[in-house]
Amino acid sequence: MPAQPSHNAHRPPPAGACEPAPEAAGLRADARHNRERILEAARETFAHQGIDAPLSAVARRAGVGVATLYRRFPTRAALVTAAFTDQLALCAGALDDALRDPDPWHGLCLLLEKVCTMQAADRGFAGAFLAQFPHALDYEREHTRAHIGLSRLVQRAKDTGQLRSDFDLSDIALLLLANGSFAGQPQESAVAASRRLVAYFLQSMRPGDHAEPLPPPAPLGLHQIHPARSQTPR
Repeated sequence: MPAQPSHNAHRPPPAGACEPAPEAAGLRADARHNRERILEAARETFAHQGIDAPLSAVARRAGVGVATLYRRFPTRAALVTAAFTDQLALCAGALDDALRDPDPWHGLCLLLEKVCTMQAADRGFAGAFLAQFPHALDYEREHTRAHIGLSRLVQRAKDTGQLRSDFDLSDIALLLLANGSFAGQPQESAVAASRRLVAYFLQSMRPGDHAEPLPPPAPLGLHQIHPARSQTPR
């Protein structure tokens, strides 16, 4: 069964998550205000339409001209990165929490539940989480960090006999692919469906005499979940 919520569920956001971004620190008050309006409009637009939404729609929602948006964020990748920095930091924090958990199965359950809920609840974040923007997101560094952390967590859960021995890291990519299909549905339905999917997934990953061997792992990695995207805004 899925792990119960941890005492860290309501912990403060990662250090710096609520502080002005370095690139905003030197702006005048009116320019900072425009920047925040654009970011809020981007999160709302991407949540409804995904990160492929026309950037002109973001500008309209923010009440600024397209030229103003481009001055602040010259590429789509730059806008997506800035809009979802806090959420991505929460994902990184969730992995750190899971690795610190003395019970690796408990940590793995909480990590998958948290990330999948965030992915299903916000279509924009789902796209940002899976997108490949190598330069803006430092994709290779983050992918490597996630791969190493997840590999350690999975191996610890296997070593303690709480995770079936034929579980493969690519199974997490399969889960994220399936879970991502809920993004864009009404939030309440998407989150409920995600929780049920994750519960089924976690139950099937427990070892036991009743568990039949799995087919060979799929040739998937976290970096293969989403096709590469253009870095030029529209």
